[in-house]
Amino acid sequence: MKPLLAVLSSLALSTVGPLGNAAEPDPMQQKTIKDADRTGTLPPSQSDHDLAPPVPAPVPPPGGLVEQAGIGGVTSYGRSGVLELGGSASLAAATGYFRFALQPSVGYFIIDNIELSAIIGLSYVSIDSTDSEGASTTASQTLFSVLLEPSVHIPFTKSLFGFLGIGFGLSYADASGAGFALQPRLGLNVLVGRSGILSPAIYVQYTTTSAIQTDQGTLLQVSFGYGLNLGYTVMW
Repeated sequence: MKPLLAVLSSLALSTVGPLGNAAEPDPMQQKTIKDADRTGTLPPSQSDHDLAPPVPAPVPPPGGLVEQAGIGGVTSYGRSGVLELGGSASLAAATGYFRFALQPSVGYFIIDNIELSAIIGLSYVSIDSTDSEGASTTASQTLFSVLLEPSVHIPFTKSLFGFLGIGFGLSYADASGAGFALQPRLGLNVLVGRSGILSPAIYVQYTTTSAIQTDQGTLLQVSFGYGLNLGYTVMW
């Protein structure tokens, strides 16, 4: 019994002073702590990765305007209530031909994966031609359009969507007057950063201009075009 008490007494004295106080720290340990304070050593850094919210489910959430959608938020692109602001641009050039178009737009997801967008288009077209006498002339035209486009957006991953939209509305050309415009689009929505969307797409455009009276009746001139455009929008 006495040897056991002796062992316990020696352990207590190694950690507690004779009056019951804590034992003095080791001098080398004190030096290490002072050196760390003097050099301003920081704790190891930790990653703060914001997770992407889930993509739209088949059942839409309650309506309303969603704010702070995107990475780090609770609402994903394509969800009901998400507002999208931005536009697209396209450029085409060849020998004797030049076309440039801008299309600012605003879109709103009325239900999950279904968006309704208003698109304003402004295009400039220039064509060089040569007449029968060999003289070169340049014809140019400015086209203005207002389109309403319903579109469906299908998620492939959390950051990649495919979309198909059909815009329809009115067009006006400075050389031929007003008409009807139809513009189907097919492309991708690629989420960039926190709330940006990069949207490459191919499009086909039909535009009717002013009516022309002929012996056979009233005919409509139809302008057909196609091309690529690149859009960039942000979620509200």
